[in-house]
Order: sequence, then structure tokens, then C-alpha cells
Amino acid sequence: MAFGKLGEKFNNFFVMDDDEDDYQDQEDEQTQAAQPEDRDVNHYRGNKVVAMAAPTGKAAKIVVFEPRIYSDAKEIGSHLLNNRAVVINFDRIGADDARRIVDFLTGTVYAINGEIKRIGESIFLVTPANFEIDGSLASTIDSDGLNLSSQH
Repeated sequence: MAFGKLGEKFNNFFVMDDDEDDYQDQEDEQTQAAQPEDRDVNHYRGNKVVAMAAPTGKAAKIVVFEPRIYSDAKEIGSHLLNNRAVVINFDRIGADDARRIVDFLTGTVYAINGEIKRIGESIFLVTPANFEIDGSLASTIDSDGLNLSSQH
């Protein structure tokens, strides 16, 4: 009868009892009930990672300047060489000195691949190469130069 006990152990090991069969059926039924129904739902698939430009730590600066004498052109040029845009208001300087400053800055801007734009009657925006000017108000300096005859 030793074989009988060994056979019984073998059957118990490889063959499931009826209780275990019922348990599996119940589990399958619960799993089926928990599955979502098919609905018209927008499914988002896949995560897309888009690289963004990392902040450099330094904010770009725009300097507002009102020159009073021609020698102020050197300071404006220094701002451009340090990658700062400059808005220049020529209301407090004579027409001749304003024209000389614009001539000086035109050469500076050419050397650094920047831009000079007239944005008002006597206001100019001068930018280094790392700035982009966009908008319908900006217009380039005419070949005639400045029209600053109405100033002091």
C-alpha cells in the first residue's frame, strides 16, 4: 500500500481539487467584469519628450539711452558689444550730433552683424546679432539718413 500513498501524494501535487477549480473560475469572472467597456474615448499613446532651450541664467537686457553729447556713442557701442539691445531717444541732442551717433552705431552694428531700426520720429532700436526684431513699426534707416531738422 505504500504505492497507494505515494500515488495519492502524486495526484495531490499535480491534480487540483474541485475547490481550487471553483476558485479559478470565480477569479476569471471577476477579472472579466473589471475590464473597461469599449467607448469612443480619445486615447493618448506614447510619451513624447520635447527638448526645450534651457535658460542660460542671464536675462537678455535692453538699455534705454538718451545721449546728450556725441561721446555717449562709445557707451552705447559698449552695450552692443556686451550683447545688449539699446533703445536710443535723440530728443535731447542736436541733429548733427544725433546723425554722427547714428553713423558711429551703424558701423558698430555692421561689425557685429546686428541691426539698427528706426521705431519712432527720433527713437532708434540698435541690436546685436543675438536679437531678432519683428513687427511692422520697425523700418530701416533711409539712405538719406536722419530727418532730425526739427530738433534743437
